[in-house]
Amino acid sequence: MPIAQAALQDAFSTTPLFEDKSWRLSPEAWPLTAAQIEDLREIGSACLDYHRALESLYLRSAAGKNLLRNKPLLAPWVAEYLDRGKPEVLVAHARDRRNRGALPVVLRPDLLLTDEGWALTELDSVPGGVGLTAFLNRLYAPDGEIVGADDAMIRRFHEAVAAHRSDIRNPLVALVVSEEAATYRPEMEWLAAQLQRLGKRVFCLSPDDIFPLGPSLCFDLEGNPEKIDIIYRFFELFDLERIPTAHYFFESWAAGEVAITPPMRPFQEEKLGLALFHHHLLQDYWAEALPARSLARLRALIPPSWAVDPAPLPPGATLVGPTVGGRALNDWRGLAEASKKERELILKISGFHETAWGARSVAYGADCSREEWQSAIDIAIADAPHNLHVLQTYRKPRRASHPLYPVAGGEAAPESGRLRLCPYYFVHGDRAELSGALATFCPPDKKIIHGMQDAALLPCRVAPDAPPAALS
Repeated sequence: MPIAQAALQDAFSTTPLFEDKSWRLSPEAWPLTAAQIEDLREIGSACLDYHRALESLYLRSAAGKNLLRNKPLLAPWVAEYLDRGKPEVLVAHARDRRNRGALPVVLRPDLLLTDEGWALTELDSVPGGVGLTAFLNRLYAPDGEIVGADDAMIRRFHEAVAAHRSDIRNPLVALVVSEEAATYRPEMEWLAAQLQRLGKRVFCLSPDDIFPLGPSLCFDLEGNPEKIDIIYRFFELFDLERIPTAHYFFESWAAGEVAITPPMRPFQEEKLGLALFHHHLLQDYWAEALPARSLARLRALIPPSWAVDPAPLPPGATLVGPTVGGRALNDWRGLAEASKKERELILKISGFHETAWGARSVAYGADCSREEWQSAIDIAIADAPHNLHVLQTYRKPRRASHPLYPVAGGEAAPESGRLRLCPYYFVHGDRAELSGALATFCPPDKKIIHGMQDAALLPCRVAPDAPPAALS
C-alpha cells in the first residue's frame, strides 16, 4: 500500500534523522527482485572475503613476508602506500597482534545500477545510514516485504557489536559520534533509543562525555560513573587528533578494558584497496587469497582503478593506467591532455582526510572543464606524499523510473533518475548478513550520486515481479 505524503512528512518532522537535511519523498519503497536480493547476499560474502584478504596482504607486506605459497612475491610498497600519512601510533595499533582478524562490524558498498549490472565504487566500513535505513524500513513496512523487515537492522547491528564482548551478557555499548560526524548524531541517538527499549545498554555519546577511571573508560549516568564495555566508533580516524581523550581509548583497549569497533586500523578504510585489487603485480595474490566465487564477483563489480603515484619512472617506462590519445602515459600529469571522451574517469582522495567522505573530493573528468580537471590532477599530485588519490573508470548508472511526490505537494508520479544502492551487512563471525538496503534515487542529470536535497532516500522491498520500469 503506498504511503501518503502527509504521513511521510509527519514521520520525518517528529523524528528528524539528520541535522539540516531533507530529501524527496516517495509513496513506495524501491523494488528489488528475489534474484537481485540473492545477488546482494553474494556481494556481502565477497566483501567480507575481500577484507580478510586485504588484512593478510597488508600485514604480510608490512612484515616483509612472501605473499604466495609456492613462488616468490614481495610487495613492501603495499604497506607503504596504506600507511602513508598516518600517525605512528595508528600504524602500530593496526599491526598489533591483538588486532589480528579484527574486521569492520558494518560493511556498506556503494553500488551503481548500470547496463552491465552492479558497479561497486566504494566499500565503506564506517557508514552512516544505519539508523535512517532502520527507520525507513519500519516506516515503509506496510508497502510490502521490506529488505530488513522485523527490525533486522536494529537487532543484527547490536548482535554484531555486542559479540566483541561475548564474556558479558548485556555489555554497555557507547555509540561515540564526533563533532565532524555531528550530522549523523540524530540517527545514532534514535538507534540507541530503540535498543534501550529492547533492554540493551546502548548510549549515544560525544567523545567529550567519556573519561578514564583507572584503566576503564566511563561516562556519567545519572550522576554516577558507568563503565563502557564497547565503543562503536562513529568517527573517521583522521578525526582522532581533534579528540583530546583519544589516547585513553588506546590505553583502555590495550588493557583489555574496552573493545573498539570498527577497529582503528586505517588500512581498512582506504579507497586505495580497490586499486590494489586491480594492481597487475598483485593478481596472483588475489587469486590465491580469495575464494574463486568471490574473486569472480569482485572482478565484475569493481571498475578498473589505479593509485595516482607520481613517483618518477625510468626512461621508456609507462604507467599501467588509462591511455591518452591512444598512448600509455609516463606521467600522471598527462591526464590533463585527455579528451572529454577519455576523461570518463573519477578522481578522489583515498582516505584519512576530511574530504574523503561525502563526495567532497570527487572529480568526474567528463563533467569537468579542462581547467577543473587540471586542478584536480594537480591536487592529487601535490597531496601524494601524504594522501594518495585513486583514479577509477566511471561506470554510468542506467536510467530508472520511480514514483515521487512533487516538492510543492500533489499526487505522486513516475520520474526518471539514476540509482545508487547501499546494502548494509553486519559482520558476525564468518558471516556478513544482509540486513537492509538504502536506495538513493537522483535526477538523471546528476553524475555523482549521493544523498542530496533533490534525491529520494528509500528502503527496499522484495518484489519477485518488479515492474520493468523500476529496473530498466
